[in-house]
Amino acid sequence: MNIFFHEQLYRSNAVMAKLKNYPVTICGAGALGANIAENLARSGFDKLTVIDRERIEERNLSTQPYYRSDVGAFKAKILANNLYRAIGTKLDAKTLELTSANTTQLLKDSQLIVDVFDNSVGRQAVKDYAEQLRIPCLHAGLSADYAEVIWNDVYRVPSEVNDDVCDYPLTRNLVMLTVAVACEAIVSFIATAEQRNFTITQKDLTVQSLFL
Repeated sequence: MNIFFHEQLYRSNAVMAKLKNYPVTICGAGALGANIAENLARSGFDKLTVIDRERIEERNLSTQPYYRSDVGAFKAKILANNLYRAIGTKLDAKTLELTSANTTQLLKDSQLIVDVFDNSVGRQAVKDYAEQLRIPCLHAGLSADYAEVIWNDVYRVPSEVNDDVCDYPLTRNLVMLTVAVACEAIVSFIATAEQRNFTITQKDLTVQSLFL
């Protein structure tokens, strides 16, 4: 039986064929990026690339799909190994820091980019590259009990004041809710070419379409 049997019944053969052959690059392998990559792979995507230079820390284990034995290893490499073992997906792991100087090198084969970086410099580099080459790019981000899933045309890079903050409130429920919304926005775009923007709030469990 097909690994993606249930997904295929819902999506249709035609949509599943599109997902399988659609190259997606995910910028970041943290709480959002790692879970988005896993969710897309388990939904039938077969051409995934993940860019992340960071290593796994113990504090990552509650919100990211890694194990205690993985602590100290590169996030992108472990993610690639886990997905291959689980369902045979060959994720391309790039353990490099993305900057404005190497976006062409790292993003050149992307048909769609997902930006989930935790710093404004990386997010700005991705936004500028996608805008310049007119590549569809979806940005997802979290703050306390609020999240956004926004396409490049209307996305604004947040202030660098909030960059690289280690001690921040974050629940797994908000992460997984945001991952589900982001992945559905990606699938919807590939299937229909519609770019849908969303805001998510945890306290009232609300997902709202954002019309800008």
